[in-house]
Parts: sequence; C-alpha cells; structure tokens
Amino acid sequence: MVWTEILLIVLLSIGFSAGAYLAKLLSWDGAVAAAAVGLAVGLLGSIRWLLVIIAFTLLGFLATLSNISEKKERGLQEGRHGERRARNVLGVGVPCIFAALFGLIPGVDPTMASVAFISAVSVAAADTVASEIGVKSENVRLITNMKKVPVGTDGGVSLYGTGVALLGAVVSTAIGWVVIFGISYDALVFVPIVAGLAGCMMDSVLGATVESRGFISKYANNALTGVFGALLAATIVHLLF
Repeated sequence: MVWTEILLIVLLSIGFSAGAYLAKLLSWDGAVAAAAVGLAVGLLGSIRWLLVIIAFTLLGFLATLSNISEKKERGLQEGRHGERRARNVLGVGVPCIFAALFGLIPGVDPTMASVAFISAVSVAAADTVASEIGVKSENVRLITNMKKVPVGTDGGVSLYGTGVALLGAVVSTAIGWVVIFGISYDALVFVPIVAGLAGCMMDSVLGATVESRGFISKYANNALTGVFGALLAATIVHLLF
C-alpha cells in the first residue's frame, strides 16, 4: 500500500466521520468510533473496503432519517434525534474488522475474504433498514413462536420488515460488489445476499432469546450476527465454489 493511498484512507475516515458529526448523524463518540473503524478497515483491507463502509453508512443514515418524526413520537429512534453512538458503530464495525483480519490469515483466498466482508456489511444493512423502516409495519410477530407482539419487541419480525431487509441486503451487496469486484457478476454475488438475510434473521432469534433476557445487548447482538454472516459466507464459498 503506497503512502498516497494511506493518506487518502486517513482523510476519508476522519473527514467523513467529522462531517457526520457536524450533521448530527453521529454523536462525538460515534464519530471517533467511525473514524477508528474506517482506518482499521481501510488499512487492513483496502481503500475499496473503506468506500463500501462509507456507502453502507450513507444508506443507514437515509434509513434513519426515514419517518424520523414518527419514530420520535413512538420512541423508536436511536439517541435523541436518531444519531448513532459508538456502540452502534462498533456493532457494525467489529464484524467488518473481523473480515479484514480474516483476510490476513495465510492461505485465505482474497476473494473469499472480500465476499465475507461484503456479507458482514450486508447483515448490517439488512438489520438497519429492517429496524428503521420495518417499524412501519403493525403486524409484528415473535420469530420463535409467531405470536403477535408490539412494534419494537426484541425478536419481532414482519413480512414487510423481512422484505425491506432483503432489499437492504441486495442493495448493499450490489454496491459492495461493484466497488470491490467491478461490474462483472457471477454466482458468488448471491452469497452476501443470502448471508445478509440469514444474519438478520439470526439477529431476531438472538433478540427473542438471549437479548430479551438481558444476557447480551442489542449492540453485541449486531456484532455477533455480523460475524455469523461473514463466517457463513466464507463457509459457502469454501464448500460450493
């Protein structure tokens, strides 16, 4: 990695995080965490990986701002105004850094590492849009027994929310794939979509079980399911491709 690329990674990580803080989309600690995650992903992975993270973050911000007034009225927003804190950022950042470290293991195919990284982002995107936009659905059921539950219940799912989650996985995968691999698609592109939706469903399962009982926080849940998505993708690539 040449020094100009390193400098660009530093400028993008710090500049984007500072801009999000000034726009009140990140708290001060969220901005610090975002800069740290950006630096780690960019330096351990590549500047293309960093660009994928930035694109995902912009997608997340748009989802957050969607119907923000309604979410505030129902108490479903993050922070006071929808801003993300360090714990939100790390819930997504930890799986991405994990994928970057995974790619540094001797013998790991770079393509597998990149697909695992896109899958970690896909899980985060699917979960984010399902949480931020899926709250519009009133027909929410607990994933473990399908009993109807109030909106915002840990482990609650809906047909609308699942559809939105799938869309989030598809969009984030398409963006990640183009940025990292270019416009040449093959069957591998479906792996992050599958892993993204599977990770989102796993998030709901953990939410309905261990999270609802206070054994883990929702941020730990996000990190665990992101790692799950990355490992699932790597396993699929290893076994089938």
